[in-house]
Parts: sequence; C-alpha cells; structure tokens
Amino acid sequence: MSIMLYPVQPGELICEDYTVKLNGQEVVLDAARVSAIPYNRRWPGHQREIEQSEVVSFLSFAMDEPVTLEIFPKKPCNGVKIRPESAAIRHEITPAGSILVHLDKPRYFTVEPYGRNHALHVFADDIPGYGIEKGDENVLYFGPGVHEVGMIELKSNQTLYLAEGAVVYACIKAFDVENIRILGRGILDNSHNKETILFEARAEGNHSAVNNAIRLHTVQLEYCRNVEIDGITIRDSLLYNIRPVACQGLQIRNVKIIGCWRFNSDGIDMHNCEDVLIEHCFIRTFDDSICVKGFDCYYEGDVEAAVQEAMHYKGGCYENFRHVHVRDCVIWNDWGRCLEIGAETRAEEIGDILFEDCDIIHVMHPVLECQNVDYANVHHVTFRNIRVELDDVIPQPLIQRADDAPYAPTDPDYVPPILAAAVVYHHEYSAGGTRRGRNHHILYEDIYISGRQRICFSFKSHSEEYNTSDIVIRNVYRNGKKLTSPDDYVLETDAYCRNIVIE
Repeated sequence: MSIMLYPVQPGELICEDYTVKLNGQEVVLDAARVSAIPYNRRWPGHQREIEQSEVVSFLSFAMDEPVTLEIFPKKPCNGVKIRPESAAIRHEITPAGSILVHLDKPRYFTVEPYGRNHALHVFADDIPGYGIEKGDENVLYFGPGVHEVGMIELKSNQTLYLAEGAVVYACIKAFDVENIRILGRGILDNSHNKETILFEARAEGNHSAVNNAIRLHTVQLEYCRNVEIDGITIRDSLLYNIRPVACQGLQIRNVKIIGCWRFNSDGIDMHNCEDVLIEHCFIRTFDDSICVKGFDCYYEGDVEAAVQEAMHYKGGCYENFRHVHVRDCVIWNDWGRCLEIGAETRAEEIGDILFEDCDIIHVMHPVLECQNVDYANVHHVTFRNIRVELDDVIPQPLIQRADDAPYAPTDPDYVPPILAAAVVYHHEYSAGGTRRGRNHHILYEDIYISGRQRICFSFKSHSEEYNTSDIVIRNVYRNGKKLTSPDDYVLETDAYCRNIVIE
C-alpha cells in the first residue's frame, strides 16, 4: 500500500487559492490557466485576451490506499461542491473552515467552494506500472525536470515516456506510423508554442483573419495504426489537445486535459478513425470536449477535392468513422459541446459510436449532440448512463464582436439543450458543400440531469430527404424524477423530423 506524490516543477504560473495537506503532509500544487468567462469569437487575427482567463490549482498523485485531503481555502467559504456528485466522495467543512475530503480509491474530481471559478482540480491516479526501460533505444525518455523540446516526431515502434515530475514543453506529431505509445504521469505543456502570424488582419468582418496564422495542435496523429496514450496531463494547448486523423486502433486512457483557455482549444477531436477506445479521462476545455468528426478542410480552393485526396491517401480508404467507445470520463466544458458527433461530417458513414458512463460536471452549449453539417450517414449512435450537472446559474456563452467589447450576459436563466441532433448547412464549416447527410437510429438512454432548469431536447432537419429520424429517448431523469410528460420538458423539432420517441 502506498501513495506517490508527483514532483512539481517551478513554472510561470502561481496560484495561491489553496493550501493542501495529504494525510497530514503539506503538498505542492501545480497551476494552469483556464477560461474564466464563456466569451469566444471566430479567430480575429490574434489570440484571445488573457484577461478572459484565470489561474487555478491542480494536485496530481497516485494511490492504492485511502487518503484524506485537508484543503485550506485562502478565502472563506460557506459550502463546497465535490464534482462529479455521482462519485459520492465523503467530505465535510471543519469548524476551522478547512475542507476534509476522504478518498477511498483513485478518482479525478474538482473541489468547488466558489462555483465554477477558482476550483481545485484533483487527479488521483492508480499506481503506475508501465515497465519502461530508460535505456531502450525505442524509448524517448523524459525524467523529472523541465524540458524545452519544441517538436517531437514519433516513428514506428517508439514510446514517448514522460515520468512523474517531468514537464515537457512540446508538440507531438506522428504521420503514417504504427505501434506508438505516449505514456507516463508527466505534463505535456504547449504554452511555449506560439502562433505564426502570416499577415495582419482586421477583426471586423473577419473575412481573411481565419487563415492569417499557423497554429499547432498539441498531439497531431495522421494515418497511424495501433496508438496508445496513457496517463499524461496535457496543459495549455494552443489548439486541439489530441487530434487523430484517419487512425486505426487508438486507445486513450487516464489522460488529464487542463489549462484550455485559448481559441479552439478542443479536447480530443477525431477525424475518420476506426476502432477507438477513450476511457478514464478528465477533460476541461475551452471548446468541444470529445468529438467524432469527418474530415475538415479550411482553405480557399477545391475543398472537396482535397478531402477526397485525404480520404484515399496511398490508395487506402478512410471514408468512414466506425467503432468508437468513450466511457468513464469526467467532462468540464467552458465553451462548446461535451460529447458530440460533428460538426464537420465529411465521411460517407459515421456509425457504431457509444458514449457511456460519463459525468458532465459543467456545460455551456448542447451537451449530447449530433451536429451533421456535411454529408455523413450518421447512424447507430448511443449515449447511455450519462450524468449531467447543471449550475444554478450557467454563464451565458456570448460571441465577442470587437476587441474592446466587454462580456455582458443578459440571461440568468440560460440553459442549453441537453440532447440534440441536427442536419444543417453551416456557412463556414460546410465550406460551400452541397451534399447533406442524415441522422438516424440514435439512442439516448439512462440520462440523469441535476439542476433547477427545465430540460430541452432539440432535433432539426435540413429537408425531407436529409433529416433526423428514428430517435429514441429512454429513461431521462431530472433531480431523480423520470421525465414522463410533455410538461416535464421542452421538445424542439420540425416538420421533417421522423419517429422521435420519448419513453
């Protein structure tokens, strides 16, 4: 029986919101920058203003025995939320004002004395057992300490290992390789990578600004086979955190994503992959959290020709996205969708997709959604045993129209649709394409929602032919009560939707 504290390296960020003791021993906390307000915009030619962010603390360790955390907030608090609430983590506030948290097994959770802001994130892993040999010629090993790397390109049969206490400032890419692994309990930090601005662009109108910069995803995988990512923490991504494109045999486990405050800092966005397993992850993002997408392509030219070329790279066929299982993840969304098909759906078929046993602890836009803006035949998608926690006041997400425009919400009762599916044309994401797709045979089952707001389901179609149909909503609960009557929820639909059944 043991407890393993991960060493914390000094960095640019300092957060003094909390002092924490683990089993009576004071521990050092890490820090990350996150979004403070849901204020977003189409890329305006420059990065988001840092004033729209805040610095938070997180604690990382491994355990195989019960532990007690004593948390001392620097500001007084009257109560505290431990999320996900379904974990039923025992806790109490002492007469002295500290928060005692009793943890009986590894979990990823947040401690929230002040609502969404200034939360403490706790990443309690199981004890690692990777069996990595430091001297192995196929292992890129980063031990405890700070490592300025820039770019890491993985070759076939290589393992990148980030030991506990390692902070690696880098991006990772892999192209057309197989049998690669990214392992360890260290931190992959993308904050030292900056946008390459190609030309000055006006924010107003923004007709050309979207293409004025080169921005790198933190982990970019293309046409790879047999990929494993396990245990790492990704911090402060410049763009997507993990972006697999046309990959086969992908497993992502025990990954913690935090520090997303920049434009388009999505979590795990996948494009036309097959055989994917994502499990036991914590994902906090300032954009979509986990997405199953078709190909995307944003440039001035023949988009569909470029997509077809990508779909048939080296004579292969990457037209479809199939066989995805996402389970046992904790999602905190500061902007965008939580679990989504789309929005980009340039694929002939997207099917056999299962999201299950996940906790959504903060939401911003439609929560469980299929947004089909291109031409995929989307079918046999299941959302099962999902728990959604709604804040008493959900900050209203707004689009910033100019650099000096302040964030000014007007709707204290804002709530997004919880379940949604749509076939639509999007002026940008559809990239002028004329083909439309379909959504059908989508199951939402055993969905548990807590919150004061009335629940909304939203389903839309493009036309009679390109529609949303055969939707089953089974066993949806709000605050423990099953929704059985139309008085219990709002159903938004249109004349082209077919066979939407609420059981």
